[in-house]
Amino acid sequence: MSIKIELVDYDNENQTNELLHLLNEYAKDPMGGGSELANFSKTNLIEELKKRSFIFSIICYVDGKPAGFSNCIEGFSTFKCKPLINIHDFAVNPEFRGLQLSQRLMNKIEEVAISKGCCKITLEVLEGNQVAQNAYIKAGFKGYELDPEMGKAVFWEKSL
Repeated sequence: MSIKIELVDYDNENQTNELLHLLNEYAKDPMGGGSELANFSKTNLIEELKKRSFIFSIICYVDGKPAGFSNCIEGFSTFKCKPLINIHDFAVNPEFRGLQLSQRLMNKIEEVAISKGCCKITLEVLEGNQVAQNAYIKAGFKGYELDPEMGKAVFWEKSL
């Protein structure tokens, strides 16, 4: 079995089609929301990603087939005065699970983060997604807190 991890070249039509396919499969999964990507996203995402130098994507291939991916966004920590990487999307297709691809993807993300001088990598995970939580714990992630008495940080959103 051949496993390859690559940064996505947003000008490479084959890679971008594979990225969109993987993202759409993730979106259809219950852990990704359970519904297909909107046509607007399918049509415009790659051009919008090209405009943003602070975003990168990674694809994992198994025997030449796209098997997993991650979309990452560079942010900035004001407390550390250094960049950080937020893992915005992260998934391995069901047929390729159990091959430790998530660890390989995480290693590549960490490699990129270190090359950028980042102080940390952040992500969000659903409470009910124990499989993903276990993979993230194995990769060294933990709940974020400044003071144990104040508790762990909670991810919130306001849709617009």
